Amino acid sequence: MTALTLPARTRWAQFLAVAGPGIVVMFADTDAGSIMTAAQSGAQWGYRLLLIQLILVPVLFLVQELTVRLGVVTGKGHGDLIRQYFGTGWAWLSVGTLLIACVGALLSELGGLAGVGIMYGIPAWLTMVVVVLGLSVMVYTGSYLSVERIAMALGAFELVFAWVAWHAHPDSDAIAATVLKLPLADKNYLFLIAANIGAVIMPWMVFYQQSAVVEKGLVIEDLPAARWDTAVGAVVTQVIMAAVLIVTAATLGKVGSQTPLDTVQQIADAITPYLGERAGRLLFGMGMVGASLVAAIVVTLTAARALGEVMGYHHSLEHTPREAPWFYAVYTIALIVAALTVASGANLVSLGVGVQVMNALLLPVVLGFLFLLAKRLPEPYRLKGAYSWLVGIVIAATVLLGVYAGIAGLVAG
Repeated sequence: MTALTLPARTRWAQFLAVAGPGIVVMFADTDAGSIMTAAQSGAQWGYRLLLIQLILVPVLFLVQELTVRLGVVTGKGHGDLIRQYFGTGWAWLSVGTLLIACVGALLSELGGLAGVGIMYGIPAWLTMVVVVLGLSVMVYTGSYLSVERIAMALGAFELVFAWVAWHAHPDSDAIAATVLKLPLADKNYLFLIAANIGAVIMPWMVFYQQSAVVEKGLVIEDLPAARWDTAVGAVVTQVIMAAVLIVTAATLGKVGSQTPLDTVQQIADAITPYLGERAGRLLFGMGMVGASLVAAIVVTLTAARALGEVMGYHHSLEHTPREAPWFYAVYTIALIVAALTVASGANLVSLGVGVQVMNALLLPVVLGFLFLLAKRLPEPYRLKGAYSWLVGIVIAATVLLGVYAGIAGLVAG
């Protein structure tokens, strides 16, 4: 009996049992840097970057579905597979680019949390102390399933942005008039295209979801439900991105204003016209805290796991700190270093957008290995035929656009 012929109740129960890795990684995808990027897009260009949020839904699913397929079929993490098929040197190259992306992302997440704290008069150093202690206790005392449930609960706070966008009553005429007007000759516009691509297709997402399906113990029979888990997550994350863009476009992004954002407070101010200052701040803070915390969990675990895959130390939450000292040490050190950097002071919005552009520039390595590994899967799960061509074309177009727009924007800057 195939998954499609199972009773609806049975299919629903299987989905609930399997769901988690895809939804968690997608909530993490809409992290502090992504929210800042979407907000900057709406503030500077109104609705002219809204279309790319919709286009990136299938692109995101195509990429992450390959990670699910690799993890479920092989039972190995991404770094393990690269080392197996391409050797240790290439594995280190891939993990090296991943670590750069993880460090940048973690700075962005903690920066977002610090920004929310500052909005309420809490100094950045105190916010960082609380966050580092809280995330450390969670991981040191929890299992994979407990961490996954906490991450999903935190990520659900991001849905507040969709609710706010609905109540913002965006001008449909303004959307229709500008959504297809794409100023592709403008270097600043290209820079934000790259940032949006990098905000959606991130190196650490590939590593995290593949490792997560392995650690959760998913098997080939779970593959259809795992794909739905990924599809639901892909839609949700882009709804959130579009919602943030719509809110800031409706308030700060009036046509021709080109208003830049320099602080998290300015993004929160985009919500207050519709909800009042107190409610707007509270809802924005909830969304940003949820986004930042779930992403901080994901990127820090990803860095510790990926190093473990290449270096050979235990890299699972099912091992205790005594059994996997290096895994927990990498996790803790990454949190502390990022927290100290953020507490020292930085332009949090510029940092968030810059990290997403960096992600776009790293796409050739990440997506290249992902595509090649999927071509090496056993039958019938191997990437082949017309679908292989479709995936290859989508990946190539995403890489070329992301890299070109990123370089063009950086040169202009």
